[in-house]
Amino acid sequence: MTRKSTNRTEPGSARILLSVLVTEQDVFTLRRQAKILADTIGLDTRDQVRLATALSELGRDLLRPTAMTAAFTLRHEPPELQVTLAWPDDRVPSEESLSAVTRLLPRTVYDPAEQSTDRLSGRSSLGGRPSLGARPSLGSRSSLGGRITLTHPLRTAVPDPTAVQEALSAGLPATAIDDLQAQTRDLLAALQEAHAQRDELERLNEELSETNAGVMALYAELTVEHKEVVERFAEEHELALALQRTFLPAELPDTPGVELAVRYLPAAATAEIGGDFYEAVHTPNGLLLAVGDVVGHSLQAAMVMGQLRHALRAYAAQGHPPHRLLEHLDHLLQLHQPGWTATVCIVLLESGNRRLHVANAGHLPPLIITPGGPAAYLTEHGPLLGLHLPQPVATAHDITPGTRLLMITDGLVEVRNIDLDNRMRALTAAVLAGPPDPEGLCDALLTEFGKEPDDDIIVFAAHFHALDPVKR
Repeated sequence: MTRKSTNRTEPGSARILLSVLVTEQDVFTLRRQAKILADTIGLDTRDQVRLATALSELGRDLLRPTAMTAAFTLRHEPPELQVTLAWPDDRVPSEESLSAVTRLLPRTVYDPAEQSTDRLSGRSSLGGRPSLGARPSLGSRSSLGGRITLTHPLRTAVPDPTAVQEALSAGLPATAIDDLQAQTRDLLAALQEAHAQRDELERLNEELSETNAGVMALYAELTVEHKEVVERFAEEHELALALQRTFLPAELPDTPGVELAVRYLPAAATAEIGGDFYEAVHTPNGLLLAVGDVVGHSLQAAMVMGQLRHALRAYAAQGHPPHRLLEHLDHLLQLHQPGWTATVCIVLLESGNRRLHVANAGHLPPLIITPGGPAAYLTEHGPLLGLHLPQPVATAHDITPGTRLLMITDGLVEVRNIDLDNRMRALTAAVLAGPPDPEGLCDALLTEFGKEPDDDIIVFAAHFHALDPVKR
């Protein structure tokens, strides 16, 4: 939902746009508006992507059924763009999102929801330390609501607000597919720039290795250039990871009798981004949980991952059984991404929380833990996706209240020169000895197995309880 506005908020400034965010589609629209507005006021392509990515990251992180607003304001002295996200309740941005956005736009200020703020310390009665970028208030107040203000300087004079609004009206695409394609283009541009910088660094390193002691002056000059290139590559890699996160689900669904928790840990900062993904969505047949991995580590792998994950949601909404979903995804790879392969494991929980259906296309097997009983891997599986081979019908497993399920990607357990079976047995022992709740279990497994990973890691845990008869 969008409201255009040219009301003066204070002398020397003009509000251009006020957007109301309630649904994920509103966040898509906000991202497009930010790109168009940034282009119209003269920001370069990289800064356009930074602003759009920062707003998308915060919008998805803070999205709740209660409306949140995003106000775009142009200030003339000094010339700058301000975007303020505001909400009327006590929602709090995650430290991960706030840190990522602050790295992209350093002039980011977070004013948290407070109750009776102390005059001297600026510490809220809600407890905890002040959040990144927070400014303590003078005096106390008793109200709920918070806001985040992002400020970007302008290199040129502020354009006519009417021209900016006309550009916004003319430039908005109409569909979610357009949003996905726009994010993919941004990810491609960011990684291409990062790779170009890295290639330049490698070339300079080779040149320096051949330089003899007689050219020390040139060596000193190139050392300064190296530092700038390394800093630029790290900056662009951070932007690429922030964009990659927009391909993953914004939140897990709320399901009666089911506790869910997930952790996604990208590989080391020097590695390529990967194609790991997860999904949790309600379907006509029950709750669908999935974990997958596109084979390879590159920009293209991340793009294929985004296509598979969105296609899985669309096919699942049509009520296909798990093995048919895998066959549809296999056909999609054959048609649009020939030569690419992927592993995907799908677990469908029937309504009533009494039976699981498992269809596995070459992925690591899920681990099921029965209450008071053993833990076992469900090893039935079919071929990789992308080979155009039929998938076997899903296997059914009856479960009892208290049953737990763990799904992972191979980055958690695969280590060079260590037998995979030994690592899988160690994982089983860690699960049996770890916390029973999904959140605690995910954290414990990352602590034990996820130190400086060479590959992306996904840990997806579920705990199934008996349904309250009233809620069935």
